[in-house]
Amino acid sequence: MNYKRYLSKSLSILLNTSLIAGLASFTIQDNPRDQKPDESRFTPVVIAENLDEPMVFEVLKDGTAYIIERKGAFKKYDPATKTVNLIATIPVNTKYTSAEGVSREAEEGLMGLSLDPNFDKNHWVYLYYAHPTEKKHLLTRWDLRDDKLITGSEKVLLEVTTQREVCCHTGGGMTWDKAGNLYLTVGNNTGNQQAAQTDERPGRASWDDQGHAGNTNDLRGKILRIHPEPDGSYTIPEGNLYPKGTAKTRPEIYSMGHRNPWRIAVDSKTGFVYWGEVGPDANEDSEIGPRGYDELNQARKPGNFGWPWFVGNDQAFPVFDYGTNKPLEKKDPKKPVNTSPNNTGLTELPPVAPSFIYYPYGVSEKFPLVGSGSRSATGGPIYHRSDFKDPKRPWPAYYEGKWIATDFSRGWIMAITMDANGDYKSMERVLPNYRPVEPIDMKFGPDGDLYTLEYGSNWFRKSDNSRLVRLEYNGGNRKPLVQASASKKGGTVPFQITLSSEGSKDFDGDALKYQWKVASAGGAARVFTTANPTVSFDKPGVYTATLTVSDPKGASNSQSVKIIAGNEPPVVAVNVVGNKSFYFPDKPIQYSVQVTDKEDGSTAKSNAKQINPGRVAMSIDYTSEGFDYAEVAQSQRSVDASTQFAVAQTLIGQSDCKVCHQVATKSVGPSFNDVANRYKGKPEAADHLVKKIINGGGGVWGDVAMPAHPAMSTADAAAIVKYILNSTEKTLSTLPLEGSYTVNVPQGDNGKGSVLVRAAYTDQPVKAIPSQTSESQIILRNPEVSPADAEVSKGVDIKARGMGAGVSLMAFSGGYIGYKKLDLTDIKQLDLVASAQKREGSVGGTVEIRLDSPTGEVIGKTQVEVAQPRAANAAPTATSIQIAGGTTASAGTGATTTAPKSTTAAAPAYTPRGPAPIRVDLKETNGVHDVYLVFKNSDAKPIEPLLSLSSIKFSPVKK
Repeated sequence: MNYKRYLSKSLSILLNTSLIAGLASFTIQDNPRDQKPDESRFTPVVIAENLDEPMVFEVLKDGTAYIIERKGAFKKYDPATKTVNLIATIPVNTKYTSAEGVSREAEEGLMGLSLDPNFDKNHWVYLYYAHPTEKKHLLTRWDLRDDKLITGSEKVLLEVTTQREVCCHTGGGMTWDKAGNLYLTVGNNTGNQQAAQTDERPGRASWDDQGHAGNTNDLRGKILRIHPEPDGSYTIPEGNLYPKGTAKTRPEIYSMGHRNPWRIAVDSKTGFVYWGEVGPDANEDSEIGPRGYDELNQARKPGNFGWPWFVGNDQAFPVFDYGTNKPLEKKDPKKPVNTSPNNTGLTELPPVAPSFIYYPYGVSEKFPLVGSGSRSATGGPIYHRSDFKDPKRPWPAYYEGKWIATDFSRGWIMAITMDANGDYKSMERVLPNYRPVEPIDMKFGPDGDLYTLEYGSNWFRKSDNSRLVRLEYNGGNRKPLVQASASKKGGTVPFQITLSSEGSKDFDGDALKYQWKVASAGGAARVFTTANPTVSFDKPGVYTATLTVSDPKGASNSQSVKIIAGNEPPVVAVNVVGNKSFYFPDKPIQYSVQVTDKEDGSTAKSNAKQINPGRVAMSIDYTSEGFDYAEVAQSQRSVDASTQFAVAQTLIGQSDCKVCHQVATKSVGPSFNDVANRYKGKPEAADHLVKKIINGGGGVWGDVAMPAHPAMSTADAAAIVKYILNSTEKTLSTLPLEGSYTVNVPQGDNGKGSVLVRAAYTDQPVKAIPSQTSESQIILRNPEVSPADAEVSKGVDIKARGMGAGVSLMAFSGGYIGYKKLDLTDIKQLDLVASAQKREGSVGGTVEIRLDSPTGEVIGKTQVEVAQPRAANAAPTATSIQIAGGTTASAGTGATTTAPKSTTAAAPAYTPRGPAPIRVDLKETNGVHDVYLVFKNSDAKPIEPLLSLSSIKFSPVKK
């Protein structure tokens, strides 16, 4: 949705005070509170990319954004230069080391960031991080001036003692209330098990959360509330869970009993506290405890939220006795007690506070809209227009007072509505077509925009889709979108063409006025006021036809097309044998090109007036996944020797190559021609230069080093190198106009790119009338397509999968996805990577392959049954948990003894086997069709997903 954004006209001329102006802007720009704004009014704008495990961000009024990364980087996005620069690197710990000395990547590092409420004056920034050598997390304050953390300015406010032998949970969320109190979420820092985390055996304190989250004298598994003071210390505000001086308690505790409280917000109107809380992993209820739930929580006052004894709506874990291998009693949520030997706090605890929203891996009957599958509740802000002073783009009044929350794993954004008492009322999706990839932080900026920080799809390492996105709302009148085209580019006179405004539209639904002006240089303009007029040309010349569309409020937009009268444009035809939608890596492409021109003749050998094949620019290129072909178009540029390298030229235009290099003249770096001359006759140079583009280098052409381009694919770098090494050549094409071409996917490429078969020709000018250029191209896509690429969808939910695994579609009965204009010639089978997992609440169903509509002809069909897990990989029992915890049964006695083995082994996770492709035979079908996958199960409830689908592959052979 790259819609242009236009703000409401200023009212300051008409209104006398800034307060009235602000209220008027709010009233006019926003939709009424009962009218949900159309999604087209929101525009996701990527402002920062190329991040490495981003964790938290903050935004200033001028658009500056500060971003921290887990490995310790503190970065700044500069809105003036649109660049991201490193400010400082904080030394942090990023590893856990077991008792056996085995080191693993940890969740900890640089975890939290917040700016002081008076940052504009005092320049104080708060960081929460893992000390690089000592087992503790630190909350510190720094002076940030002139984009530098001032050396020696760090003041340690708070220390949280931790263990580093086992994963997980660190928290790190921070926010402020109106009184200047700072809230900090602190994870439980306890080993994960699917039974209760109540291992009281000697040496197992790191697996006993009764000593952490359930301990009133420990800061872990808590939300803290303190009041930072100017000298770098803090005081305790009135009203925390335990008054200062209470024995066996920490006065900083606002709430306790948390597993992994994450991003936190305070409602500026009510003072209620909201946060996301990541729950345990169990998939189903068993003797050792309930299934796991994530929670989106609300605290109206300090309280105890129950962990490690309770989750969800007071679902109780029996205390598990790892010494006897038995589940014991369940706690009373009204009077919980903590008798663990690892507890240094109070024995009698406050009653368990209710969870606000809670949901398992499977379908939630109470909160069905949250979906199913992987979960990781993040949290988010509560929207109040009054929180922003003169915002440029306030969100609409419809969202007033609602909690805007997200889930890291499921990738949705929800607007959660509360009633007048603050009780849950309802929820609904916000911008369902925007799918953030693992959103790890989300908050409103000072100008009223919602920002989302996307961690990216790779855990514990850099992702190429990590980014900070600004979601801008335009509540005013929007300029129309204009698209102008012509039925042909010109011709010999006299001729007629039809000018078209198809594609022009107004997002506000206003009736548009159309005006075409057609004129040659120095000539009188002809004006047409219909949308698609027919225009006659009887005099040679170059004409410009300009379309202007206007809405009733005076907003307008224009676009022009060029018409050449007096020279018939050539006709270029590219053909491939067989399927014209897909390429198959093991099957050569049989292609042919034919060019005909009214004045020049034809490339056909039988034609008396033959076009020299050497004047046709012919090229076949493999392009990496995600390549945008829009800029490849030759338009009216004359064909020359560089035309065959259109893909490479597009890649160069999208990168920073032209900053240092020109084609024929030296700039900061050598010209492309100089590079070509130096390496002429050296075939090994291509691989060397590809590596140099990606890794950087220097010393060959002077003192200026070439910067690295680690994000560039090998295929893209190879295309650029091929162009550079051939930049001095004069031959228009190295390929014949007819032949066979085998696609070679470059080493290191994921093979999911496309193949562009393209030809272009520029004819001879006719007297004073310039040449015409025409081109033709066929894009052959990879036969494996993603559900996210479907042009049509209904009754499905698409979300990102972790660890760079792409996306997954959750299908519901009656839902479908559709792909437009696919050639099914020679396609005999579809391979579906699909499964119905009980863990996700899937009930199975039928997948029908239909032609041209969701109700069209069925050409294939398959049933997806609920997967049965292997016995060895079933949901864990008390015994399996016990053995994983380090005990074994004595032969013949049934008694248990402590094994002298690992004390850090985790419980076996329930990880179902990856699904094998489901092969669907297709009825023989030729030609281009719309292809629909329709999902059905008449017995499924509306909230029950049928299956998940992550890949569809079109195959020319049956297997």
